[in-house]
Amino acid sequence: MSKLVAIAGGGEREEKAVDADRLVEGSPRTFSTLDYTRDGKIFAGEWSATVGAWRVKYEEWEFCHVLEGACELVPDGGEAMRYAEGDSFIIEPGFSGVWRVLAPMKKRYVVQFL
Repeated sequence: MSKLVAIAGGGEREEKAVDADRLVEGSPRTFSTLDYTRDGKIFAGEWSATVGAWRVKYEEWEFCHVLEGACELVPDGGEAMRYAEGDSFIIEPGFSGVWRVLAPMKKRYVVQFL
């Protein structure tokens, strides 16, 4: 038997600057709203950021759907992958590199910590 869970949205919005030790360029700020969580391992919500770039290292799995703007992910030692409004992508655990926001962006996300 399956269950459906309605997500009302509108959770508390958190704003923060990217940590200085991860900053690559600019002075980006991020904004996130958590709409759903389960067992402290699955999270879903909305995230946005201003223009800039910072280092990332993923130990979790993440699904992203870009609602506005554009970004590129540049894996260490690899080619940049660009995503814009309407694009969806998955970041697998073990990804490390640079997250660069090219135009102020907003995305929906689902994160699962393994």
